Amino acid sequence: MQELIGTGVALITPFKKDGSVDHSALEKLVEFQIDNGTDYLVVLGTTGEVVTLTSEEKEAVVATVIKANDSKLPLVIGIGGNDTRIVVEQIKKTDLSPFAAILSVSPAYNKPTQEGIYQHFKAIAEATDKPIILYNVPGRTSSNISVATVVRLAHDFENIVAIKEAAGDIVQAMKMIQYSPPEFLVISGDDMIALPMTLAGGAGVISVIGQAIAQDFSDMIRYALNGDVQEAYELHYKIAPSIDLIFEQGNPGGIKSLLAHLGIGEENLRLPLVPVDEDLRKRMKSFLDAYEN
Repeated sequence: MQELIGTGVALITPFKKDGSVDHSALEKLVEFQIDNGTDYLVVLGTTGEVVTLTSEEKEAVVATVIKANDSKLPLVIGIGGNDTRIVVEQIKKTDLSPFAAILSVSPAYNKPTQEGIYQHFKAIAEATDKPIILYNVPGRTSSNISVATVVRLAHDFENIVAIKEAAGDIVQAMKMIQYSPPEFLVISGDDMIALPMTLAGGAGVISVIGQAIAQDFSDMIRYALNGDVQEAYELHYKIAPSIDLIFEQGNPGGIKSLLAHLGIGEENLRLPLVPVDEDLRKRMKSFLDAYEN
């Protein structure tokens, strides 16, 4: 799965002031990624506010991304949830031919045991031949996929090829890298520790900040994959303040504000999410002004 090594970005879903999807801004965002070094695109993920999109809107968002991308970058689609049966049904009815892989988040709210998590992903793996990226994000799901469960899934199912690891725990990530099969990819889902995870043997990142600071962030990961540690850390410390800024008042409010300053979409979100406050908005603008000079 060489297509999944490097920098993927979890695309936002831009909205107009009336709450409808801003497909023109989405096209612009995809083109920005293509022009600025991003390696692959992730559509319908957490950052895309997927839980607030209707089925029709999801289909339209996917169609816009596919058209704007024009087969230039590999695509990953998010299909997950806390009802295994429904997730399996969604996978079976979705045309997966444009996608390199499925990103599927561990069930939220239910708080399954490790055996429950294993059985959930077993059902998903058996429902499709498409490569699957596990998604571990305990801060949103309230349960952690243990190293042992990840290793078990990686060994038992050939099409479970990677994990987006977003627990923010570098030790856990290193154990996943150490004990999983050599071909299994451990991908950072945490922008701030993407560099050390990659240097420890990870496969790169699925990033939020990477869609705004696209060229430098993707270059940072390329340096890390090539073993150019000094160059990578120079970019990391240059970019790091923006990572704190975009997550200060939640995702994707922060990244939408930063992208708006770049002229890509507006800051509109769907409730219960709201835009960042004016103080943070000004600090983001100050960061960008200093960054670009």
